Amino acid sequence: MSRLIVSQILFLIEAVIVVALYQVFSAFECQQTGLFAVCRGVRMGMILGLCLAAGLALLLVFRPAIRMDFLSKSAKPSVRSPVWAALHGLGLFLVIAPSLFMSAAQMVDLAHLFLGALALGGLLALVGGALWLMPLAAWRDLIRSHARLLLPIAVISLLIPLLSSMIGLFWNWFDGLQWATFYGTAIVLAILGNDVFINLDNATIGIEEFFVEVAESCSGIEGLALTTAFMGIYALLMKDSLRMGRFWLIVWPAALVLSFVLNVLRISGLILIGAFVSPELAVNGFHSFAGWLSFTLLALLILTIVNVLPWLTRTEDRSRSRDMPSLTEDRAAAFISPFLAFMFSGLLVHTFSQTPEIWYGVQVAAMTVALWVFRRPILALTRAIDPWAVGAGVVIGIGWIVTADKASPYASLAELGGAALAVWVVLRVIGTTILVPLVEELFFRGYVFSLIDDGSTVRRVIAIVVTTAGFAALHSRPMAAALAGVIFALVLLRRGRLFDAILAHMVANGVIAAAAVATGKWSLI
Repeated sequence: MSRLIVSQILFLIEAVIVVALYQVFSAFECQQTGLFAVCRGVRMGMILGLCLAAGLALLLVFRPAIRMDFLSKSAKPSVRSPVWAALHGLGLFLVIAPSLFMSAAQMVDLAHLFLGALALGGLLALVGGALWLMPLAAWRDLIRSHARLLLPIAVISLLIPLLSSMIGLFWNWFDGLQWATFYGTAIVLAILGNDVFINLDNATIGIEEFFVEVAESCSGIEGLALTTAFMGIYALLMKDSLRMGRFWLIVWPAALVLSFVLNVLRISGLILIGAFVSPELAVNGFHSFAGWLSFTLLALLILTIVNVLPWLTRTEDRSRSRDMPSLTEDRAAAFISPFLAFMFSGLLVHTFSQTPEIWYGVQVAAMTVALWVFRRPILALTRAIDPWAVGAGVVIGIGWIVTADKASPYASLAELGGAALAVWVVLRVIGTTILVPLVEELFFRGYVFSLIDDGSTVRRVIAIVVTTAGFAALHSRPMAAALAGVIFALVLLRRGRLFDAILAHMVANGVIAAAAVATGKWSLI
């Protein structure tokens, strides 16, 4: 299952990077060029690719038989895999390169080169990624075998932008939706103690000296379209076991309300960022493609939750489905998904806040949800206490404290009141001592290490080097983290138990957290 899991992780990371570069940190707009139609076409191609990938992900998650067929075909060795991986990398480079080497003005002046690089890069990345997963003949066989589901899902996925445009008509024709969005945002901002200005005639809302015009394309309507379409795909996949009345009369309206509420919170947050942090960051955050990515993830999360609700499944199918393996019980997914939630939530808070440490609770929540979803494989790990693991953790913790620089505590914490600071401290300690060690060890020593290690000395050394390098790259003190990573790997190898490495990591971080609480030097963790 490794190739499928890795491809999903890479796709999500790449999508987040591209969105961040062109939708958050760039001021480029299609309207600025003389190639508006071409620019919008390239953008629409990216959106269609995102929708299609999400639709196929639903198919693989909720149809185990198709997933197993896909895995059996993608697991077959192919001498061409490195070539297609290189082609995918070249395509990704062509997509990213303009943001690194061209200014916004150059993107406008050289729009034909810029858009050409994006279009060619996207095509190469798509073809290379698909053929890296499995050869063309295997794709053809898969499509032929499961065309009755694959084709309708592909069509529904590709029609999502059209559905969004149709729903968007209500934004302009039906004042109620616009009114609810603006006044919902105003209520949130007012609760936080702000004087809010609203002008529905020109769709403007703001606080302080910062005002934005929320057009239809930035209103979060794509969230309603994505939620509706993906729930339609889910209903198609689960038509034989799903209670359709309950699903469409209760779950679907509730999901639309949740999507609407989260969009109100998104607009409120961006306005607060614009008023008190960075107007440029806030304005760029209103870009609709960033909304497509965030609402796609929201829709997939809603369906993941829906899938575990027993009252939506017919009784006879519920008992039959117990014999089928669930994705939430897959060991590889359990070791990877919490780490992905940790990294994505970290990217989110670092993108939208200049003081991301204050929003550490977002990462705690993301890790907690992911660990809970995959709790069964995680709780199945052996939990016998190893004194050597405890001792190693104490040594690492003390070493980390002793070698720390004299950095001052986070200045941003001074903005928090007493109660807010207390909550932050509790969340920070829980995240540092329990969640982060568990998430990082599951991924590095649990998944990546076992993927490389085959018992031979050479492969084992490579596994230690690779996992240590990745672990060190996540920390602000890479040399100290690398040493800790080596020790955690040796602890794992001593008895061959992942829980030993987790325990050593928890003890180390617990020692460090205790020192941070005692001294107030939160930069330690």
